[in-house]
Amino acid sequence: MADANPIAVRTEQLSLWYGTFQALFDVDLEIRQGIITSLIGPSGCGKTTFLRTVNRINERLGYVRTTGKVEVMGHDILAPDVELAQARKQIGMVFQRPNPLPLSIRDNVLFGYRLHTPREDRLKGSAADEIVESALRQVVLWDEVKDRLGSSATGLSLEEQQKLCIARLLPVKPTVLLMDEPCSALDPRGTEAVEELLWELRGQYTIIIVTHNMAQARRASDECIFMLLGKVVEHTATEGMFVAPGEKQTADYIEGRYG
Repeated sequence: MADANPIAVRTEQLSLWYGTFQALFDVDLEIRQGIITSLIGPSGCGKTTFLRTVNRINERLGYVRTTGKVEVMGHDILAPDVELAQARKQIGMVFQRPNPLPLSIRDNVLFGYRLHTPREDRLKGSAADEIVESALRQVVLWDEVKDRLGSSATGLSLEEQQKLCIARLLPVKPTVLLMDEPCSALDPRGTEAVEELLWELRGQYTIIIVTHNMAQARRASDECIFMLLGKVVEHTATEGMFVAPGEKQTADYIEGRYG
């Protein structure tokens, strides 16, 4: 692996159980800062579980047990003294289906900012408007919605809703964006728009994207991780993985022999 960029996410011997079922086995990964890394593999191989472990969402389930280490920007986020709200402020997550809040477009963008900022420190008026405009410009949505910021976010198209969900993360200044099949509910045009957005955000954020779409993984990532049965089989530059995979299991999956 090249080391041009510092490591944003590092896991060591990361294992996870849902009750008695082990979903992750001793996962050791180093994901570089400022690039897009895709996670591929058959359904049930641990991709989404890995993402949700980095975000610590899995802990909401009382029957989940995790061992090992997860570091984000050098900090062990599984340490007992870590404040969950602060961890999730640094690690934003976008889900398969857009989930805008039943609020105005403006209030959606400001929701996380208000949640994580003490009331006395929150910007208001034109300063808050600047936060909204900046976030919507970053996700290439400003021109489409600038004249209807007070309208309900649920009235947007699916593509616009997904962009808005990404915009909602940005005002709290995360370092890592986790995306779990962010294009699965979108048509080809919407998928293309979101992929173009990822390349726009690349460099400003570390992006980890789970996808079942091999073409998307190849188009929209710098590095690729292939997982199988809860284990990491291969992690390398995306183009190298698709042109000359280093492991037979990777080649079998990419070429459609299983999965």
